[in-house]
Amino acid sequence: MSTPTSLSSSRAPQHAGGMARVGRIAAQSALLAGVWFVADALVRVTHLPVPGGVVGLAALLALLFCGGVAPRWVKAGADWLLSDMLLFFIPAAVAAVQYGGLFRADGWRLALVVVGGTLMVMVAVAFAVEQAARLERRLALRRVQQARHSHARA
Repeated sequence: MSTPTSLSSSRAPQHAGGMARVGRIAAQSALLAGVWFVADALVRVTHLPVPGGVVGLAALLALLFCGGVAPRWVKAGADWLLSDMLLFFIPAAVAAVQYGGLFRADGWRLALVVVGGTLMVMVAVAFAVEQAARLERRLALRRVQQARHSHARA
């Protein structure tokens, strides 16, 4: 039978780990928001014709590829943001309810744009995933060939 003291002391490491995880998620989400904020400011200053989020995404992708940012530095924050993505669409749903007349008049056009946009995104993602998989396979093959080549010399 455990005593209350042993029970509370066994929960302390779990609580500390949970707080560390929450802190890590908050810090990583702040880092992602910071990248967006800097990119948005850059777009405003340079008058680029693209949204700051797109520039921020491209900058983050470049930093990930060149090693300036390690994936583990942003993974927990990105996972949290993606898992709660539905909450970011609530304002859009409320706005849609307020503009019922617009949907009655031009609903088919809006639906066409939404379906078309979704299909374009799906095709673009499929293409990007395929290209990334090909790149991964080429890099893995190159590593294997280099390892074989270096073993053959030895």
